[in-house]
Amino acid sequence: MAELLDAFNREYDTATPGASVLAERLTRLLVRGDVVALLAGDPAVAVALVTFRPNVWYDGTVALLDELYVMPELRGRGIGSALLAAVEAAVLERGGEVVEINVDGHDTDARRFYERHGYSNTEPGDDEPLLYYFRELSDG
Repeated sequence: MAELLDAFNREYDTATPGASVLAERLTRLLVRGDVVALLAGDPAVAVALVTFRPNVWYDGTVALLDELYVMPELRGRGIGSALLAAVEAAVLERGGEVVEINVDGHDTDARRFYERHGYSNTEPGDDEPLLYYFRELSDG
């Protein structure tokens, strides 16, 4: 899992603490119950990482699909679609009502993928896109 997540960030020239640090973090997170990882393949060729939280607007939990990654040479074979369907099933099984995903604006392939699966960056009845803001609260 950690190696796939590390490869994901490296593929897109995004900072990564490395697979060993990610493995340590995953070990701590996955025992909590509000973080779920799903893998596809044996050995694993794709990973999805989902976090759950309560939300005042829903009776059930809200899931954030933190990461969904398929090894580049295996894309276009339905692995990502199957993994996304497994994520949605896991969310429903846990009583979740919505899946949120953050996608980089320039990542048109990911945006097309999620839109093809019914995801939208606008709320029903609105044509203004939703925006994602963040602020890191530490220096490192």
